[in-house]
Amino acid sequence: MKALRPAIILLFAVNSLHAQNDLLGELNKLDSNATVPVQATFKSTRIINGHSVETVKKNHMDFRISHRFGRLNSGSYQLYGLDQATLRLGFEYGISNDLMIGVGRSTEQKAFDFFGKYRLIKQTTGARQIPLSVTLFGSAAIRTLRPVLEDEVTRSFKNKLTYVYQALIARKFSERLSLQITPTYLYRNLPELAGDKRGLFSVGLGGRLKLSKRVSVNAEYFWAAHDKNATLPYHDSMAFGVDIETGGHVFQLHFTNSLGMIEKQFIGETTGSWGKGDVHYGFNISRTFSFDKKSKKVQY
Repeated sequence: MKALRPAIILLFAVNSLHAQNDLLGELNKLDSNATVPVQATFKSTRIINGHSVETVKKNHMDFRISHRFGRLNSGSYQLYGLDQATLRLGFEYGISNDLMIGVGRSTEQKAFDFFGKYRLIKQTTGARQIPLSVTLFGSAAIRTLRPVLEDEVTRSFKNKLTYVYQALIARKFSERLSLQITPTYLYRNLPELAGDKRGLFSVGLGGRLKLSKRVSVNAEYFWAAHDKNATLPYHDSMAFGVDIETGGHVFQLHFTNSLGMIEKQFIGETTGSWGKGDVHYGFNISRTFSFDKKSKKVQY
């Protein structure tokens, strides 16, 4: 009987291993038959200046502080821009996991902005693969700055309004790399400068390269179809930055030639030129609050 013990033990071990392999096979089969949404294409609802495909989760509120200093080439007297500051405060709320709304107020032009954002298509893997995420964005902004010069046009309420419509189209290619293209149409009831068109088409390109679990580098560029014959002082917006995620906070540190922080301003009214050193240092701070006790922390 003692001689049979090793054989019996080996038989049980082989059967156990076979059962485990069968179980793993069944689990893999279930995984291959499941459709899994791709998570965290970007760390935040913004790439840098522009919106990303991400939305605030249901019953969550995102409080955002966006800050731009003056131009780096302003010299030592202005402490290379640090003596000057432009600010936007915003509140954004998730009505559902796919639908969010937001409101903000900027010191630039004393502008109020209101927007809605809906995630129409989600990128998925598994049995039913969808290669892209698509989010629709629409906003209205009102300029409340009073006339400064005597000959400046006094605007009616209607002529203070600007509207923006965007389709945010993104793909997460891997755990490290995400890219987005953003076709945009911007309409001003009354442009800031004479000779500028009311309607403006633009295409934005943005991307994120993840360096670690909590750190990524981002880049963003918006080409705008300004009328070249109007000799307007506007340039395309371009920005580079770093995202740092710490619990419920996301810190975004960046350099950009755009002073404004809403679409009307950074797409349609960027006067800074990278070639001339008209670059602003800035940051965004995002703090998310949950009103849903059952919610789980979002992993990036």
